[in-house]
Amino acid sequence: MGVSFKYWDDCVDPKDMEAMWKEPEVRTEWIDAGETQGQKVHLSRDPDGQPYLTQIEMKAVADIVIHRHFDSKLDPEMICAIAELESDRQPLAIRYEKKIKDTTIGIMQLLPKTAEWLSGEHGYQSYQVQGIPDLLFRPFVSVYFGAAYLEWLSNFEGKERSEEFVVRAYKGGTKKATHKSTLPYWKRYLSVKESLPYRKICDRPSPSKAPKSPTSPCSPRSGSYVYWDSRVSPEDMEEMSNHPAMSKGWAPFKEKREKMRFALDGEKRPYLSRAELKAIAEIIVSKYFSTRGIKPVVLCALAEMVSRCILDGDGSRPGLMGIDYSTAFWLYMEVGYRAYRVDYVEDLTKPFVSMYFGAAYYAWLSEYEGRERTPQFVVQAYFAGPKKVNLQETGPLWLKFEQALSNFEERARDQESCSIL
Repeated sequence: MGVSFKYWDDCVDPKDMEAMWKEPEVRTEWIDAGETQGQKVHLSRDPDGQPYLTQIEMKAVADIVIHRHFDSKLDPEMICAIAELESDRQPLAIRYEKKIKDTTIGIMQLLPKTAEWLSGEHGYQSYQVQGIPDLLFRPFVSVYFGAAYLEWLSNFEGKERSEEFVVRAYKGGTKKATHKSTLPYWKRYLSVKESLPYRKICDRPSPSKAPKSPTSPCSPRSGSYVYWDSRVSPEDMEEMSNHPAMSKGWAPFKEKREKMRFALDGEKRPYLSRAELKAIAEIIVSKYFSTRGIKPVVLCALAEMVSRCILDGDGSRPGLMGIDYSTAFWLYMEVGYRAYRVDYVEDLTKPFVSMYFGAAYYAWLSEYEGRERTPQFVVQAYFAGPKKVNLQETGPLWLKFEQALSNFEERARDQESCSIL
């Protein structure tokens, strides 16, 4: 694939950039990030360097497209939830579909021939995509044709269709809209859609849009402390208190253990010390993965690489282990890892929950496609996905992993906090 985007201006028309700047939340987010109107705006990038839209940006694109082209008749949250499931909001996402031997592309993961069909036979011609499939990598174009397809499905065969029919048909085609194979996708969609308002708050907190729930785990950015008992169940808190490293490490604190506070980094974000992280990894492995051969220090090294031990995650991936909501929900629903529930993305900012699903994903990767995999394969697959592993390019990533792993060896030093890799 020869398409590459560094700036929003690389993949958006000037009129669309102007519309984005007029969105109050987008404007605030961009200015807070140091962007200036009239100059190129950087796309956000995940730890692997892939561009993605923030949830605020994604919502803005959906709102603009629906208002401009669909008379505001479609639900923008439907589009946002599908984009979350299909591509994690990555405009350059691609996926080869074995059953149809074709490739879906873009934020909405459409087949180029579907976009051409919608344009040629159904009059959706705001963007001319015939013979130019790469246009679907552009966010506004992908969302436009994704919305067009949803609109067509909503009136399939001249009948007004339910949201469930439309979403399941989007995934599997109209013939699979009521088939059991698309039911898990519908369930994931409902959970993701329900979580969208909370995710928006977690992305960029605002005093005027504070979470209504007093137990919302979105951590404050104002320097307020976050308490362990707000993120850890009483059972897990008991396990931590009884862990040998913690019974010693927490002893100097005068406060009661039920009011233990997470430490804050220089940006006032709660994080775990290496000793705390290692204790959680050891508890999770001993309780749920003792027969899988997973070493707690390996999970700790992954956590240090992906989140720098920051409780809410460092960047686009939530939580200590960087497991996104759709992956955790899939592990829970389809693979059978159900020791912890994941009803909302915020559940993944709870350290034991994130560690559990990180270990579950590591275990699944270790036996990907029924074969025992090497540590190099599993580490690279953890970050890039198993279909994107190229062992000839593991050098820098593997060296970083070995460096992080050395921080958790049985030594007295380096027990205070995580390092910045």
